[in-house]
Amino acid sequence: MSYLSTSGLDLSSMHQELVRDRIQTLHREAEEHRRAAGLQRLRRAERDAERASARLRTAILRLI
Repeated sequence: MSYLSTSGLDLSSMHQELVRDRIQTLHREAEEHRRAAGLQRLRRAERDAERASARLRTAILRLI
């Protein structure tokens, strides 16, 4: 009977370790997602700034 309880404890600790590993993996994936989303926002802002700059140059040239 002690074999079953020891085995149960081993399975329980393995299960807890698997759960901790999965939680850590999910946290890493969430951080990667946040970074990717931040890069997308940065690239979009850069494109918007380039377009605004081009429109400004065009407007200035019209004034000359």
